[in-house]
Amino acid sequence: MNYPVWYLPETGGGLLIALIAITHVFVAHFAVGGGLYLVLTERKGLRENNPDILAFTKRHTRFFMLVTMVYGGITGVGIWFIISLVQPAATSLLIHTFVYGWAAEWVWFLVEITALLVYYYTFDRMDSRTHQAVGWIYFVAAWLSLFLINGIIDFMLTPGAWVVDHNFWSGFFNPSFWPSLFFRTFLSFMLAGLYAFVTCAFLKDPGFKAKMTRYSGTWALGSLTLMLPCAYWYFAILPEPARALVTGSSPTIRAAGEFALYAMVATMILLLLLTVIRPAYNSKAVAILALVPAFLLLGAFEWTREAARRPFVLNQVMYSNGVTLAEAEELQGESFLARTKWAAVHEVSDENLTRAGAELFKFQCYACHTIGGLNNDILPKTAAMDFPTLHGYLLNVIHKRPYMQPFLGTEEEAAALAAYIVGELHGKDVDPALLEAPTGQGQKLYEENCVGCHGLDIIEEWAQGLTLSEIIAGLESLSSLNDMMENFSGTTAEKELLAGFFQSPRAQPLSDVETGRAIFEQNCTGCHGSDVIVDWSQGRSVKAIAEALVALGKLNPMMAGLSLDDAERQAVAAWALSGREGEEQ
Repeated sequence: MNYPVWYLPETGGGLLIALIAITHVFVAHFAVGGGLYLVLTERKGLRENNPDILAFTKRHTRFFMLVTMVYGGITGVGIWFIISLVQPAATSLLIHTFVYGWAAEWVWFLVEITALLVYYYTFDRMDSRTHQAVGWIYFVAAWLSLFLINGIIDFMLTPGAWVVDHNFWSGFFNPSFWPSLFFRTFLSFMLAGLYAFVTCAFLKDPGFKAKMTRYSGTWALGSLTLMLPCAYWYFAILPEPARALVTGSSPTIRAAGEFALYAMVATMILLLLLTVIRPAYNSKAVAILALVPAFLLLGAFEWTREAARRPFVLNQVMYSNGVTLAEAEELQGESFLARTKWAAVHEVSDENLTRAGAELFKFQCYACHTIGGLNNDILPKTAAMDFPTLHGYLLNVIHKRPYMQPFLGTEEEAAALAAYIVGELHGKDVDPALLEAPTGQGQKLYEENCVGCHGLDIIEEWAQGLTLSEIIAGLESLSSLNDMMENFSGTTAEKELLAGFFQSPRAQPLSDVETGRAIFEQNCTGCHGSDVIVDWSQGRSVKAIAEALVALGKLNPMMAGLSLDDAERQAVAAWALSGREGEEQ
């Protein structure tokens, strides 16, 4: 809201962050664990007085230095560039909150670079005791970098008491700090062993290659075993909303979490094969293959951790679109565009409806959604919605999709966004009059003033046969009908709207089919078109469909049962069957 948006609707900024960050993190963890692997492997060679192990260590150090210092360094800088472009508000908050933490991390990174260069270029030129001391300096500096970065990135998921006191230490030593630190430490050790397979694959002596492959595999397998309880610990401390997202309330996040488990199993199988069963199988292709599931494991973990914050980029602090919770509260009922400095338009009119909607999409939706892109494409998610349906969905999205941020702005701005998506992107008809029809506003007045005590059947019975003027007169003298009621005190226009609603066919109770369709549009159209539901209902009775709605997870583990009462489930079933029968006719 306070920064311009780097707008790439077909790709989305989140995908670019992921491409750079995940590859960087895969190398950065190697930079930590690999430091310990090097110094302990050198020590092993010295203890066994084995020049082959020492030569292997030197060769692996060169590979290690090129991967971590060159690619790791470039992508590390790349992360700063990309997050500053895609999430400037969140980046600014992290810098201002943890400025001394960042400064300390850069100091340790400088120590890392210096120590690693000294370690490599003094191999065979420095006494072993001093040389190992340099190796230990590198590892400690690398682990302290992890220590510092860990506190900051986990603050984004579990800010803890910082939300209240804004204290550096409260944010740094947040609830997920320790489980994440242990998890990442053992993860880095596992990757050190896996990366070592690559150097092992280039060894000429089959016996020595098998020996070092088994040694490296033992490193990785032992670290993976220790990593498992840390992963459970990490999951256990997640705040309830994040845990719910991971376990199923968001299908995509749950799928990513399950993918991480599959990748972990695949990694363990490959490690068992190369460590226990057949270390001689190691080759250049196999070594690269062993890194693939580990990369997928790390990628799925990082994606799940990031997504578990939804709808926040900084949990309970800032929404994904860069609007803080405090700013969101100030925007209740206020114009979003009027407060958005870099928007091309600052108010909605009939002439700029879709243009204003495009700006609203850019500043409110683009942080998570693309247009025709790979990442969370908005088009299939809204394909089944018409203009009034999407407008109503936007106004209630936080209740329908708790992992989505609320729409911020006025109803007119919600209409503009709906018009842009439905009209501009989908090419459907958009008629603002559908939102402004007297019966629509009259129904809203009824829901705000009468529905708590009176059902539509009572209103229908009272209004039957009365003219519009007589209904208005009745609204002005409700106390004469029942001394427990107050006279309706709305404006003349509101009285006319409410009277028109009572007199119109919309005052009639909706049929089960109409009610079912409304429930479908409110709860299901984000993922399913009506044709999917109609096809699924083939051959089922109303009772069978209604029962299935309670246990949708049995149909697809990514879906949760709808929280509907019996009558509402019956209505959805009736609507689904009516659609099927209509097609058959």
